[in-house]
Amino acid sequence: MTDNLNSKLLKPYNPRETEERIYKLWADSGLFNPDICIKNGIANADAPYFSMVLPPPNVTGVLHVGHALVLTVEDIMARFHRMKGERTLWLPGTDHAAIATQVKVEEILYKEEKKTRFDFPRNEFLDIVENFAQKSHDTITNQIKKIGATVDWSREAYTLDEPRMKAVRTAFKRMYDAGLIYQGHRIVNWDWKLKTTVSDVEIDWVEEKTPLYYLKYGPFVITTARPETKFGDKYVVMHPNDERYKKYKHKQTLEVPWINGAVVATVIKDESVDMDFGTGVMTITPWHDVTDFEIASRHDLDKEQIIDFDGKLLALAGEFAGLHIKKARSLIIEKLQKLSLVEKIDENYVHNIAKNSRGGGVIEPQIKKQWFIAVNKEFKMGPSKIAGISEGDTVTLRQLMKKVIENGQIEIVPERFGKIYTHWINNLRDWCISRQIWFGHRIPVWYKESEIYCGVEPPTGDGWEQDSDTLDTWFSSGLWTFSTLGWPDQTADFKNYHPTTVLETAYDILPFWVARMILMSVYFLGDIPFKTVYIHGLVLDGKGRKMSKSLGNSIDPLAMIEKFGADATRLSLIIGTGPGNDSKFSEERTRGYKHFANKIWNVARFVISNTADFDWATCNLVAPSVISSSVTTAPEYTAEDEVRKNEFVALTKEITADMENFRYHLAAEKLYHYFWHTFADVIVEESKQKLASKDETERRSKQRLLIEIFSTSLKLLHPFIPFVTEELWSLAPISNRRLLLVEKWPRW
Repeated sequence: MTDNLNSKLLKPYNPRETEERIYKLWADSGLFNPDICIKNGIANADAPYFSMVLPPPNVTGVLHVGHALVLTVEDIMARFHRMKGERTLWLPGTDHAAIATQVKVEEILYKEEKKTRFDFPRNEFLDIVENFAQKSHDTITNQIKKIGATVDWSREAYTLDEPRMKAVRTAFKRMYDAGLIYQGHRIVNWDWKLKTTVSDVEIDWVEEKTPLYYLKYGPFVITTARPETKFGDKYVVMHPNDERYKKYKHKQTLEVPWINGAVVATVIKDESVDMDFGTGVMTITPWHDVTDFEIASRHDLDKEQIIDFDGKLLALAGEFAGLHIKKARSLIIEKLQKLSLVEKIDENYVHNIAKNSRGGGVIEPQIKKQWFIAVNKEFKMGPSKIAGISEGDTVTLRQLMKKVIENGQIEIVPERFGKIYTHWINNLRDWCISRQIWFGHRIPVWYKESEIYCGVEPPTGDGWEQDSDTLDTWFSSGLWTFSTLGWPDQTADFKNYHPTTVLETAYDILPFWVARMILMSVYFLGDIPFKTVYIHGLVLDGKGRKMSKSLGNSIDPLAMIEKFGADATRLSLIIGTGPGNDSKFSEERTRGYKHFANKIWNVARFVISNTADFDWATCNLVAPSVISSSVTTAPEYTAEDEVRKNEFVALTKEITADMENFRYHLAAEKLYHYFWHTFADVIVEESKQKLASKDETERRSKQRLLIEIFSTSLKLLHPFIPFVTEELWSLAPISNRRLLLVEKWPRW
């Protein structure tokens, strides 16, 4: 070992001095790019491929601990498959995030300038948002590098860049021409604060304590927490099998006193009514409730708007017209009490209300003319790679989305989440894809008088006006697995890397993003978007609580990297984190894994300094098969060391099986315990006496054992703690070495 190597190893390991330099070394090598790996003989052009797209983080700020987990798990996958010699593509990108980004910018504008988007021309406001998004993008990409992610930066994508715009417009036009995208009046999630529809995934259900009012409605008693919606109630609904109301017939009418005078009520019998809730009978508000809307649609009932799009009562409310619903509620109850129509009030009623997670506004269901994707409309299947579905078959999108899970073409890990996905698909409604915001993919439809034009490019001629709405951000991200590979063009990347191998994501967006990617892929490609969906859980604090600003328990992963290094942060995130399960993350836990990096460093110093007279080249380090079978110059093992070697060979096989079966948490934990408690505490300690032995056979056997376990351990540990292992690999006296990043995975 040279003096230079001695001087480096004699110093304590310092991730701050190492990690940025090592990442630059990797990035400058170009080896994140599978084309460069093939060119350099690291992967064969006909080798199996491993491809994966990074779930694109929103350009709304900085990465949080959930993103750090995603990057850690996916980087483990990418490094493992790259070391196996596969053509490995991990494609990065960011999401424009539509509502989330626009809301963030509007909050900043109002705080700093007391302005909203309506104080700017649309294009000027969009320039402000894009500048914000670019700054956020730059911050995010730097953070991705800090965690050590080996994404192929040369292929980076953005959901709102020009190639993705082409893909989105192409997808919209094809579905529009096929009649699967339509414009119609349906009930949607309306945020009167932001003045836009929002998707189901953008809703937070918040528990609220509120009075539950028992109101007299003729001979019936109904319950409601929202008396402001009851002005249009002229239908009373009950279960057809409810014995309490068997004397009432379906479509029977009766006059009942109500808020603003008598109304003629019609009895509706419908099996959706819960006989055990309240009195088992209810009035319905078809315009402002999803369940009520569906009942009204089944029975062809009238639908009347009571609340406008600003959250104020309309003329149907009589004397209360023009009042905001928050102010009107108590006044309505006062009037009902004067009319003796309030039987009782339960002050301790708790229910969930829907709020927009992107702005906090309470959701008011509204019937509104919007753009939808028809998930239950039949169409003729095009070319198909879906098992059990042939070209020309009559299918629906919902059937296809369910089929690829049921036939096993897409595996969900862990398996239990497949049932959650299927349940959601069974209850899938047409997808509202239009939003009344400015930032995002503008709907590619233009109007001129009575003409409508839909196209990838704008129409020629004067007088055309483009639809002012933008697309739900999930529309563009639903195309992510193949738009990032060049679709709609048949690029080499698309042919070589699709379907992608794995989609790794959180369980909370399984029915939303994952389902939408499957929808888009089965329709446009007649194929699956990915072969496996790997689900991770939430990252909780050290006490097992969800991290939140209100609790003050959020942990910045970048701060942990700054304190303890990326390797320690990665181990803290992955050990104990089985697929689909929530996990704990804390500063104390991360500090503990910093000690492990130090332990490896100290063991390296011992091994290298005590094998200075041993030719490491005689050990089969690059791609070991059966130790000593092809190495004739290496000394023979003693019987004792042969046992130790065989134990380690068994562990290597076990780790490989864990990696191939997505048990990364187990692989990391086994390696951690073996290296520390078996290799460092037992084998290294045992070797100290043997290395000083006058018995040359015994000494050389021990040197060989130390070298082979240490060097192979670096390879096995590399996907989990890449920085310290790469640094030590560079310091070991190995000739003709490649970067550990692309060394061959050990096979014994």
